[in-house]
Amino acid sequence: MADGPTPADGACTPASSPPGPPVRPLRVAILGTRGIPASYSGFETAAEQLASRLTAKGHEVIVYCRPHVVDRRLKEWKGARLVHIPTVRNKYLDTFTHTFLSAVHAARTLKPDVALFFIAGNSPMCLITRAAGIPTVINVDGLDSDRSKWPAIAKGYLRFAERQSPRWADTAITDSHAVAEIFAERYGRRIGVVPYGVEDPGYEGTETLDRLGLEPDKYILFVGRLEPENNPHLLVDAFARIPEAKAKGMKLVIVGGAPYADEYIRQVRRKGDPRVLFPGYIFGQGYWELQKHAYVFCAPTEVGGTHPVILEALASGNAVLVNDHAPNVETVGDAGLTFSGKEGVPSLTAQLERLLAEPELVAELRLKARERAKRYSWAAVTDQYEQLLRRAVDAGGPGPLPPELVHRDEPSQVAVPPTSGPTA
Repeated sequence: MADGPTPADGACTPASSPPGPPVRPLRVAILGTRGIPASYSGFETAAEQLASRLTAKGHEVIVYCRPHVVDRRLKEWKGARLVHIPTVRNKYLDTFTHTFLSAVHAARTLKPDVALFFIAGNSPMCLITRAAGIPTVINVDGLDSDRSKWPAIAKGYLRFAERQSPRWADTAITDSHAVAEIFAERYGRRIGVVPYGVEDPGYEGTETLDRLGLEPDKYILFVGRLEPENNPHLLVDAFARIPEAKAKGMKLVIVGGAPYADEYIRQVRRKGDPRVLFPGYIFGQGYWELQKHAYVFCAPTEVGGTHPVILEALASGNAVLVNDHAPNVETVGDAGLTFSGKEGVPSLTAQLERLLAEPELVAELRLKARERAKRYSWAAVTDQYEQLLRRAVDAGGPGPLPPELVHRDEPSQVAVPPTSGPTA
């Protein structure tokens, strides 16, 4: 893949213009995540990074938060205003209900210059903000309908929401070129690409390792939601097949959890041997300490687009081993190894044993990882989002509901990241 992002077919790159007077700040609403500060997944990390950086650029940013995730008493975070909206705490209704109520609040009360939604399942709510004359952008992320946790009816809804997202929002984007290609093949429409970014805060301490009884370079690390499509069970099974002599005292650390997945988490824990640690969620400095000192970071996930934890592993200088899911391969490039998701445990076990037996390969991958991470930058990603949101506002707003709802064959307008941004 080329060093710069490739514009989607049929898209128009913004023309350059001579310097003019300073443009006015935007009032940006971010909807569809659990809120900030980030304490769950990549969506929240993206929301926090964008909110803080857009605020630093002089824009006003409002982030909608869920009360069971973000303390209601917290009214501001890193310059962004927090709005707390109630929801229904249910696996299937939580996100939809919260985003619906947030969109109604934005349309009736907040009236931002532009609304930025995350997750394709929220695309129907784009109609609420657009009907109120608010330019609307959605990041569909990594095609959530592919996740095995959803029953058939939920998958059907998500496929419908994914298909309609470019029609119901002014602009639809994803975070991975591989996902954009899948979207085009599946739905016959091109959408733009703006990858997630990464920022290494530089934590080098070992306090968290000491607390967990770990030694630097003596553990394999997994970080993520403990859900079937992320395959922590696959990693636990593969590690159990490695004899102690080959493991050389190595441990496996499974960091994370998941709401509404207690039974699956119990199943994964039951598979573990005494060499496997389940410390739960670890955030902030402790998380980065674990990333910095791992021998190998493993991401066996088989769904989604650009996973922030993989970017963070690269930025930490980790040797990275990923499932050969196309977006994972796109993210790591030649800076990591892959195992066959189709073959599963045998392939993963073989690659883990190879890394354990070849410390010189691990050292080589660590150097490549740091170089690969330089291609991603939250500063550059924020610039791309700023241009994206500005173009949506400068277009004058959508006015009435989109004509595509009637004329379904009209070409969509897609966002194109500038050629100087990071690549995936």
